[in-house]
Amino acid sequence: MDVTLALPFTGIFISLMVYLFGQWLFKIGKGFFLFQPLFLGMVLGIVVLVIMASMMGKTTLEVYTKFYKPGGDIIFWFLNPATIAFAVPLYKRNDIVKKYWLEIVLALIIGSTISLFCILGVSTLFGLDHSAIAAMLPQAATTAIALPISTAIGGNASVTAMAVILNAVIIYALGDFLIKAFRLGKSRIGTGLGLGTAGHAVGQLKLSNRSVEGSMASIAVVIIGVCGLGVPTFAHMMGF
Repeated sequence: MDVTLALPFTGIFISLMVYLFGQWLFKIGKGFFLFQPLFLGMVLGIVVLVIMASMMGKTTLEVYTKFYKPGGDIIFWFLNPATIAFAVPLYKRNDIVKKYWLEIVLALIIGSTISLFCILGVSTLFGLDHSAIAAMLPQAATTAIALPISTAIGGNASVTAMAVILNAVIIYALGDFLIKAFRLGKSRIGTGLGLGTAGHAVGQLKLSNRSVEGSMASIAVVIIGVCGLGVPTFAHMMGF
């Protein structure tokens, strides 16, 4: 039994089933943000692992490492080419990028820098230790980039993944409100950059049916990801 479940198929099957179930709930729930497939899939996946551990008389960590991780690592491998795929909508509207490239790059660099100080300040305010803060700092980048950065600066990659996903879900739920609050609605470029920066892939998905906004969200994901490579230097300067 254990030998059979330890195959990579187990982790892939669990991931696929919980995601498809989340997608179904999201559809019948008319886009209710807590049913967002990425978030719900994460929660249900944890529940499934806990149930498996209880039935087998093992710890959840043992079940995760032995049965889920082999397949989960295969899925994680696809995150890198998936991130690169953000260049496709960007290429389709490169006319806008060429025209406003300086404004776009400066806005994203300044925004990512401010977000690092905000994350550090809020984390310190809530009394998080250095390991927890290190896990929170890279959350501005998309998952494929944030996880290795978190590990490099001494953070817990699992906490980082949860922070990135929760961040995206919150932006998906409050995105329209935030656009109105910060008066980004008048600027299609600003809307795309805002949701892409804050919501990563989920923010881009929210704008996928809008050419300009979707392209700007894509470039935000890419540039913020590149800016994320500076997180280790920032962490070192802050004493981590």
